[in-house]
Amino acid sequence: MAKPKPEREPEIADAPVFTDRLTDYDYRLMIVYLRLLDAEADGADWTEAARIVLRIDPDAEPERALHAHETHLARAHWMTRQGYRHLLRAARTH
Repeated sequence: MAKPKPEREPEIADAPVFTDRLTDYDYRLMIVYLRLLDAEADGADWTEAARIVLRIDPDAEPERALHAHETHLARAHWMTRQGYRHLLRAARTH
């Protein structure tokens, strides 16, 4: 089965699904995950990352924005610790 390619402006859910496998959502959101990790590394405020990367206005929807930021950033960190292994395995089979 072909995996979805990352999208430049994918639809972003309020939270990713947490599983020990890569999901289609993870594949589509890889760019978002990378942007969140970059924002964190640069010391950006979470509200700025929510507004720019997740496209959620933290002034209008503070709880939703915070939840989306926290959960997507956690998934991005999972990708750096474990998820990347699934990418490497998939690359070897193609």
